[in-house]
Amino acid sequence: MPSTLKLSQRETAFNNEVVTRFELYNSLFQTLPFYQVKDTGILLPFFSSHCEKEANNQLSPSAIIESFFKKYVPDIDHREQINRMFRFIQYIERQVVLFDAIEDSSFTKLGREDETGTMQSLLQTASVSEQQRINIGKKLDDFSLRLVLTAHPTQFYPGSVLGIMTDLIEALKTNDINTIDVLLQQLGKTPFFNKTSPTPFDEAVSLAWFLENIFYHALSGIQSKLDDEFELDINRNNQLLELGFWPGGDRDGNPNVTTEITGAVAIFLRQRVFRAYYRDFRVLKRRITFRGVEKSMATLEKLIYDNAYSKQEPKNVQPEILALLKSIKQTLIADHDSLFVKVVDDLIRKVSLFGCYFATLDIRQDSRVLRNVFKFVTDNVPAETGIVKGYQEMEESEKLKNITFTQTDYPCPHDAEKLIADTLNTIRLMKKIQHTNGEKACQRFIISNCQQASDILQLIDLFLWSGWDKDNLSVDFMPLFETVNDLTHAAGVMESLYTHPFYKEHLKKRGKLQSIMLGFSDSTKDGGYLMANWSIYKAKVELTAMARKYGIALAFFDGRGGPPARGGGKTHRFYASMGEEIANEHIQLTIQGQTVSSQYGSIETARFNMEQLINAGVISALRPNSNDLLGTRQKELIATMADESYKLFIALRQHPLFVEYLETFSPLKLLSHINISSRPTKRNTDASLKLEDLRAISFVTSWSQLKQSIPGFYGVGTALNKMKNSGNWDEIKELYNKSGFFKTMVDNCTMSMSKSDFRVTAYLENDERFGPFWKMLKDEFELTKAMLLELTGSDVLMQEYPVERRSIAIRERIVLPLVIIQHYALQCLNDCNDEELIKIYNKLVIRTVYGIVNAGRNLA
Repeated sequence: MPSTLKLSQRETAFNNEVVTRFELYNSLFQTLPFYQVKDTGILLPFFSSHCEKEANNQLSPSAIIESFFKKYVPDIDHREQINRMFRFIQYIERQVVLFDAIEDSSFTKLGREDETGTMQSLLQTASVSEQQRINIGKKLDDFSLRLVLTAHPTQFYPGSVLGIMTDLIEALKTNDINTIDVLLQQLGKTPFFNKTSPTPFDEAVSLAWFLENIFYHALSGIQSKLDDEFELDINRNNQLLELGFWPGGDRDGNPNVTTEITGAVAIFLRQRVFRAYYRDFRVLKRRITFRGVEKSMATLEKLIYDNAYSKQEPKNVQPEILALLKSIKQTLIADHDSLFVKVVDDLIRKVSLFGCYFATLDIRQDSRVLRNVFKFVTDNVPAETGIVKGYQEMEESEKLKNITFTQTDYPCPHDAEKLIADTLNTIRLMKKIQHTNGEKACQRFIISNCQQASDILQLIDLFLWSGWDKDNLSVDFMPLFETVNDLTHAAGVMESLYTHPFYKEHLKKRGKLQSIMLGFSDSTKDGGYLMANWSIYKAKVELTAMARKYGIALAFFDGRGGPPARGGGKTHRFYASMGEEIANEHIQLTIQGQTVSSQYGSIETARFNMEQLINAGVISALRPNSNDLLGTRQKELIATMADESYKLFIALRQHPLFVEYLETFSPLKLLSHINISSRPTKRNTDASLKLEDLRAISFVTSWSQLKQSIPGFYGVGTALNKMKNSGNWDEIKELYNKSGFFKTMVDNCTMSMSKSDFRVTAYLENDERFGPFWKMLKDEFELTKAMLLELTGSDVLMQEYPVERRSIAIRERIVLPLVIIQHYALQCLNDCNDEELIKIYNKLVIRTVYGIVNAGRNLA
């Protein structure tokens, strides 16, 4: 734990750099006449204060809203009251952006509790001795970090707003009051949301903003630092830093992603990276003005410019560009005293990192869809495929013996069903993308809901029937295990693959590296917070042991959302806490939703968070802490708690009011109307709402809007209480103090709870229908809070992280009026028969969702 002095310094810095400046610039912001109603900014502080006071008094949202207008604006009718609420929303949305910008601009001045996990601390470790430096260098040669940007419906800032935020952060760093004033005015007049739902291509364009403006610079900066400090192997098998990309490739449950969209995104990513190269080349051209390089420079300029701006038949020109740059570099060294060699090195580094593709475009589809495609092909051309009749009815063991891996060229029929055509055509497209953009441009196919080895082997057959050669199958097939049941059987599935002759040979050609994706979101929705974390931990131990048994290198790809309920929170701590039982040489994880802008929204924050992940992987391997290797007794204790929590969570899920409660008091039914995603909020969109069809992200988002982060804590208190009552409390406290895994899990749970506020729904305690259900949720919250405080030895939640706790508190105070407005509108909807008003209330609810999610930074 950081020293008291350090915490005190950080709190003081936070107060000076963030709190005081927010109050100053917020007061300026509120006086700007953005909208038709001039007194909105003046009224907002009164409204915020009123909401806070009456929420403490446990008034219902309706009573809070009605009493406010009666007291402060008594002479307006109901329609004008609604109009004022929309204006409040517009101001509060921008207050959130302002607070984000001020926090981000103060990043380097605040310091972090986890400063030990930065690049600087890694360098300090290396400076201890030459041997330590060599050890870290060797570890880095075997290590890789891959961040995968995903398009999930919680990132709604359009590119125009992201641009303003970036400029605002820079102006705030120097307190440039004139520029800040102009940017706040621009922010006030810039739309925050789309009038129509974005296409998958629109989502790709939105996230590509981060590729161009953040990751392009952050990755090369980190790589440069590592190259300078450590003698890294230039012939290493795997790239140290990599980016992945899901928009346009992830078609699991998203009917809007098509082969055409995938192709368009691949072309777009190629174009954007070449435009970034061309901007850098122009800097290079201004410096490299010497004799002996004219021809190479002219060739290089034409090559980059044509690929950035001219329409032509693309091909992978990365080797050609690198050869030209290295030739220029050699001339500078030989003839010009190495002048500006570092400028050339910078571009060499970037071209090496991003190639002709910028980020690897992952393809993902559900196993049930892929099984249907496999059946379609074998039914249509059984002789060409070599699959025997009756294959579909066979047991899994028999299927594995009867998969033939016959090569044939089966063009997709024009009248094939949409999903079948998309799968077959996309498999062919992957080969084309590899040819034009390079192999890394599109080399991973993820099978979600993977339940058996045949799911992967049958997909391989689909590739071999679509023009791919079995000896040159440059694709990594990646199972995604996500439910508690699938995680339990994952190791057995992988053993079937490792021992299968064809797959064993395929892995050998792929460097004997197997990537496995594990999904936090669905496992949390399936089994609750403790069981999800424990199931994934156990699966990782078992999968690691299985891979080591067969001499396979393993990379875990973690599907983590923003909040702890979806695997988020202090992510780097999970990786730092992995003991030697779990493969940790390769860190791969998704970053999505508002987590992209909150943790990777500036070059400084992106570098900080990536450096922490690198440090976590490297140091945990160099200094494996025995405290992070759970013993048999410790595993028994966590398993017992997970089982106890699981039982309570399943009972909650099976409660007859569970879905109805969410539908009535959260914006669940309206999430599909929010124009921030091309993806439906649930599978089987034409069917009535069932919990199993509801996407995990919608599930978690709905609870966070309710200010009841059920997926992030429910059952934890009951489980801890059982440990205490059964005489195991001292062991649990020791486990918290010694196990990095358990401590991180508990600390992330406290973060979830810090973003819960049962005051908003306290009026439901007396509701005839939902009162007992609400009280059941509240009681578990209070029990969990009490047990966590006792376990951590704290007086308040997140006491160990006072700056983060303060930041969350301020954000929650900013958006409390949005929460009150949302619940007011939902109450009105339950009693309204006026079609016109129903539309208005729906819009009111929808508009509040944006600000609440964004303020939470990792709520969905």
